Amino acid sequence: MSLPTPAPSAASGKAVEGLRPTAARGDRTHVVVVGDAFLDRDHLGRVERVASDEPALVVTGGTTHVRPGGAALAAVLSARQGPVTLVTALGRDAAADQLRALLDDAGVEVVDLGLDGSTAVKTRIRAAGRTVVMLDEHDVCPPVGRLAETALDDARRVLTQAGAVLVSDYGRGVAAHPDLRAVLTEAARLSPLVWDPHPRGAAPVSHTAVVTPNSREARFVASFEGGDTLSDDIEAARAVAREWGPVQVALTRHEHGAVLLADADLPPLVVPTTVAAGVTADPCGAGDFFAGHLATMMARGQLPSEAVASAVEAASAYVAAGGPRSLDLPPEDDSPLPGAPGAGPVAGAQGPVELAGAVRARGGTVVAAGGCFDLLHAGHVRLLEQARRLGDCLIVCMNSDDSLTRLKGPSRPIVPAAQRALVLEALSSVDSVLVFDEDTPEEAIRALRPSIWVKGGDYAGMDIPEDKLVGSLGGRTVVVPFVAGWSTSSLIESARTR
Repeated sequence: MSLPTPAPSAASGKAVEGLRPTAARGDRTHVVVVGDAFLDRDHLGRVERVASDEPALVVTGGTTHVRPGGAALAAVLSARQGPVTLVTALGRDAAADQLRALLDDAGVEVVDLGLDGSTAVKTRIRAAGRTVVMLDEHDVCPPVGRLAETALDDARRVLTQAGAVLVSDYGRGVAAHPDLRAVLTEAARLSPLVWDPHPRGAAPVSHTAVVTPNSREARFVASFEGGDTLSDDIEAARAVAREWGPVQVALTRHEHGAVLLADADLPPLVVPTTVAAGVTADPCGAGDFFAGHLATMMARGQLPSEAVASAVEAASAYVAAGGPRSLDLPPEDDSPLPGAPGAGPVAGAQGPVELAGAVRARGGTVVAAGGCFDLLHAGHVRLLEQARRLGDCLIVCMNSDDSLTRLKGPSRPIVPAAQRALVLEALSSVDSVLVFDEDTPEEAIRALRPSIWVKGGDYAGMDIPEDKLVGSLGGRTVVVPFVAGWSTSSLIESARTR
């Protein structure tokens, strides 16, 4: 059985790797997520025995935590990298109010099309690091579009000004709404549109840039019969491309990475995952993370091949960091279930933001410090060594070349950013480097949310600009002792005079 095929595209020929939209965009960092939003509940309990009267695990104690689900989760994960608006449909109930509050806390703006029924709520009962059972309280999908023209006008405004659009379809009606689909078709002509499909969902609109089915979804879409080998997944991606083309297919392969098919008749790009084989981790939201990161990277001008490689690495790190545990949910008891084999250690996170999430997820302390580090000297080394002793990881926020030039003048930098980062990461005290392009590290701080922000002792007694932001994120700014006699500017001036 196949989903409906979208209307023929105005584009001619095959999907092309280098194809970019030619129309003007709004904010190229702004991503608009469209789709069905849920309220997800995670009940984290303990399993210490099996029921005496039937072969069922007994979950005892524990706590329940709520988080955004479906397209709302995709929006929250994407908001870690830039501004996000979510176009969805919510009911008039307590679940919708709770979901709105969670989205507001994450900085996600909402355009509500209105739902003529209850907001969907899903509950996962988890123990020993695994989902024991999942409850779907609202399997019947109510009609979308209660708020009609006003909401559609708002949706049209944000969609046609977006840097990229992600349709996170969970098969509950938002992506199938005919008036909204007309707006999505218009938006797809203006900026990259990524479509994350669902077996019960709608087909992508015309001019969709990339579709991101997983292996199971691809087989359903194209009525493809096959196994789960790499060869089978490539053929499933080809079948999807022929069913929905012209469109590029980024087929996600769970713990094995992804396949990008830019042309159904040419060899694909295969991107392996960075998660170690055999690792047991909570994959909830990994597909949302992948699709959201892909859309964000394409909004920033990356080709699909570049964006897919980046998205695989980012999604792998998200899973390694605990998946939804990285949304500030508490760490789980990962002791084995009765009769179940134990799991090996989780691979380390890749990248500064993912590292920060992993450390927070296990209850650790994230420390961050900032600077240009144009010529690394003893003062820098001492500062970083002291900062590292304050927590469980140290992430350095470093000015990019353009940022440093604006700050220090046209003669700087002396050393390019890539080389500065390489030298910093060679220090045993530094766990990762985040390069920022703004004049201040505020956006980097928002992305990392450090528990401790470190400044050198030359700032002692001064009003530190980042202090208010760090405090608003629940962190603390500290000053460590200053090593006198060391300054990059003085070193450069000394070299010139000599």
